[in-house]
Amino acid sequence: MISPHILLVEDELHIARGLIFNLEQEGYRVIHVSSGEQALELAPWSQCLLVILDLMLPGISGLEVCQQLRAQDPRLPILILTALGKEQDRIAGLEAGADDYLTKPFSLTEFLLRVRGMVNRSSWYRSTPAAEECFRFGDNAVYLQDHRAETPRGDIDLTELEVRMLQIFFDHEGSILTREKLLASVWGLAPDTETRTLDNFIVRLRKYFEPTPARPRHFLTVRGKGYKFCREETTA
Repeated sequence: MISPHILLVEDELHIARGLIFNLEQEGYRVIHVSSGEQALELAPWSQCLLVILDLMLPGISGLEVCQQLRAQDPRLPILILTALGKEQDRIAGLEAGADDYLTKPFSLTEFLLRVRGMVNRSSWYRSTPAAEECFRFGDNAVYLQDHRAETPRGDIDLTELEVRMLQIFFDHEGSILTREKLLASVWGLAPDTETRTLDNFIVRLRKYFEPTPARPRHFLTVRGKGYKFCREETTA
């Protein structure tokens, strides 16, 4: 049986060696592959604490690997580590399902801190808590710690990003959240970033939780200001 580990997908051997050395110094077990095809062959990833993924890979692209990983395991933490540092590259990576994005060259200290944070979160949300607080609204029950929800349409596995967005909505129930605040809090993007990611996530939440997604009563649009969550049903 494979023990808990970090999966490193990196085709540049000198970079991979350095990362493996430093991660092992921190006490992590690392499995290294040099292509996306090799990474996908390792499914299922039940004992994988984190995937560190390069985007520029031979064969299948890192973005496609990210999309397939996310489709097969909504809870698998994914950190993109790449030389592609433009804003549109970062947005594309996050839209593909990555939880975090770090560009090369990078600070080793920052890299290890991000890895530690993601591994810690992976440990608590992949475990089964003895008792977990349930957030209820309408006919829905959301278990943030367990990354799942029970809805009239069936049970849903929530991704890390969906949990982040729901958490901020629940924490600010009844308050207007600007696009800028949501982009910064959930994705870490600059306030002036032009992206449809946020709007697509709102559409997704409405499909999950609203009785009639086209006429939302919980996740409301406040024209010209942002979005607002209401536990009790209301209209925009």
